[in-house]
Amino acid sequence: MQWRYSKWDEAWARALKDFANLISLFNYLLLQANGNIEEVLKWMKYLQQRGFIDPNVDLNEFRNNLEEEDLIEKVGELYQLTAKGERRIRQDSLNQIFISLKKFGFGQHRVPHPGEGGERLTETRPYVFGDSPTNIDTLETINNAIKRGGIDEIRLKEEDFQVYDSEHLASCATVLMVDISHSMILYGEDRITPAKQVALALTELIMSQYPKDSLNVIVFGNDAQEIKIKDIPYINVGPYHTNTKAGLQLAQMILHRQKHPNKQIFMITDGKPSAIYDAGGLYKNPFGLDPKIINRTLDEAAICRRAKIVITTFMIAQDPYLVEFVEEFTRTNKGRAYYTSIENLGESIFVDYIKNRRKRLH
Repeated sequence: MQWRYSKWDEAWARALKDFANLISLFNYLLLQANGNIEEVLKWMKYLQQRGFIDPNVDLNEFRNNLEEEDLIEKVGELYQLTAKGERRIRQDSLNQIFISLKKFGFGQHRVPHPGEGGERLTETRPYVFGDSPTNIDTLETINNAIKRGGIDEIRLKEEDFQVYDSEHLASCATVLMVDISHSMILYGEDRITPAKQVALALTELIMSQYPKDSLNVIVFGNDAQEIKIKDIPYINVGPYHTNTKAGLQLAQMILHRQKHPNKQIFMITDGKPSAIYDAGGLYKNPFGLDPKIINRTLDEAAICRRAKIVITTFMIAQDPYLVEFVEEFTRTNKGRAYYTSIENLGESIFVDYIKNRRKRLH
């Protein structure tokens, strides 16, 4: 590989940084606007008029740059994200939110025995038929040959070969559940935008680190339905209650079709179930924690546990009575929970009921 060096251009470096910052702002506003690019460009002009964006920035040129970088494209009279733009918004979300989770080891699905196809360990063992030649420990192999036959004439035999062990990584089927109930925007508090950020970060983490895993996305309000990964930025809240039970049932149906040895659910919600289907209709109670709704939802968590489906809940709120429900839900499933606030998604409380530990993530 050849490298070409040139004089450091401070203005060019600053321009690149400013462009990256503008893209991050653009991506965040895009989630708030449910994917409406024209609306986002109008908001950016308004922010510039109010002094939040440098007045020297040419927003028309910025839009042109987005097109040149193949992040957006014009289809008919309207702009839309390209596949590259969709990937960029997922990467942005991952960088902003889940760096701490990656350091903590989030998302790993290792099994407790060594095998092929995983990360190389420092431990070695004798070669057995079928081991990959790339895992041969050359120095230890030669050392074994010298111990056996002396240094004058080194002849390798099968029993001399030593290979590195590798940590076996099992494939996993994941269903991502996103709450689209009215409470996600209740009282003027925007919880759906950070929820979409979390969803995008999770999908990017899984797709980039575990490409052989399966990943499905569902949204749940009065009922639950599956959506495509590319539609996450366009998720919109409706006048819905929170039928967590329906979401868990659909997630299980999807997971039962998958052949992966491990199955898990990631649920992004503000916490409180407020509806279930009962006696052929929607039974709902938006006030407090209705015992009938709560118990039916906890029953579903227990069913998942018996099916060895681990649920990880991302709680986009820290109201005490909502946290109380998520604690009980996570205990019932023997799963995991992340408690975070919408002001700082990068700081979370991680609770793992599998390993009985609690940790603050920064």
